[in-house]
Amino acid sequence: MRILNNYHEEEKMNPKLEVFFKDQGFENFSPIQEKVYEPLRAGHNVLGLAPTGSGKTLAYTIPLLEQLTSKAGTQMMVIAPSQELAAQLTNVMRVWAKVLDLRVVSLIGGANVKRQIEKLKKHPEIVVGTPGRMLELVEAKKLKLHKLQSVVLDEADELLTEETLISCRALISHGPARVQMCFFSATKTKILDELPRWFGIDIEMIDVRLSDNTQGKVTHYLLETPVRKRVDTLRKLAHLDGFYALVFFKQVATIQAAAEKLHYLGVKVAILDGQQRQVQREQALRDLRQRKISLLLTTDVAARGLDIVDLPAVVNFDLPKDANTYIHRVGRTGRMGAVGAVINLGNEHDLRHFKQLLSDEDYALSEGYLYRGELVDKTEFVEKRKMSVEPSEESKLKAKNKNKIRTKAKTTVSKKRVQDTIVPKKHKKKRKRQQLNKGKHDKSKK
Repeated sequence: MRILNNYHEEEKMNPKLEVFFKDQGFENFSPIQEKVYEPLRAGHNVLGLAPTGSGKTLAYTIPLLEQLTSKAGTQMMVIAPSQELAAQLTNVMRVWAKVLDLRVVSLIGGANVKRQIEKLKKHPEIVVGTPGRMLELVEAKKLKLHKLQSVVLDEADELLTEETLISCRALISHGPARVQMCFFSATKTKILDELPRWFGIDIEMIDVRLSDNTQGKVTHYLLETPVRKRVDTLRKLAHLDGFYALVFFKQVATIQAAAEKLHYLGVKVAILDGQQRQVQREQALRDLRQRKISLLLTTDVAARGLDIVDLPAVVNFDLPKDANTYIHRVGRTGRMGAVGAVINLGNEHDLRHFKQLLSDEDYALSEGYLYRGELVDKTEFVEKRKMSVEPSEESKLKAKNKNKIRTKAKTTVSKKRVQDTIVPKKHKKKRKRQQLNKGKHDKSKK
């Protein structure tokens, strides 16, 4: 069972979707799926707030698909802030849409626009993409939204900022005057309180962040590391048993430099950033999922909303600028009950400031150490060092026996040395006088 909580008996799911739901290994709705199901099916405008990895994609996919009619033109549009997230959402929704004979087309920047236009000629019921590319196709009259019924803004807090807010509003304005609006996010920012003003709608907010407990146990480590040693720390982490991770940076330039050093040190890494072609980005994600690489170096924008099943760790090479950014980063691990770890690198000053930044958040931050090929917290570190310093009873006994043997050997050696020092009495050699000399002597006397 991968999802918690029951949905109400009166909320009858489409029979085909219900069978498929169970075939996928699900038994019950998660909190966000349960709470938004009826309002979305009833056509209400909804703001859904739930932790990362709690099933938000299916929360809007299932009830909204049930409202669509096969072969009736584009009726649903999903907008995502990044190409990776849009591609991920397309893959998830396509599987569920197929059950109801509905088609999904991905419209993202970085991909071949001519192929996208060819697919749009078949009038798919659902389009998923980034705001820039979809607005481009609408203005070129290749994407027609006159039959649009519902619009979803996934990672709404990220989408509704600066230029993307303008693009989203312009895009939606090409649809009917009355269209169902759905906003989903893991964090609530000021813009989400201003939705009625920006979109001219009444909205129902459904917030399950405090009641949702679908996230698994995630340990948050503070690893004190000066800047010059951070790449080497990544190398050590990459060599831990079963370790692979998303590594977050602030700047693409830093990513490039770190990747070159890690390649030189023999660590298998890849980069995920907005400057790459879509094919390269998809390959990098595939390599991480298939464990062909240990580290995927990325930025906040590129990795927003990514779902990498059972990802064991997230590393913050550069600490996040605010609590919301941290929430979205750490949400890549510990999803749907899995165990995870978040490793925050920084010097003493960085980590002290970081603790203050997260003082209002419910995170248990613990000092981390890399010790003899393991990542341990302070308590484990002290215990392991103590064990390595204080020998066990067995080792003490062995040491004692060794000392006895050494003492005995020393005694034997010392006795031998004493014996060797006794010098035997020297005897004078009696030399026989040569007869020849003796005779000579006698002759001279004569």
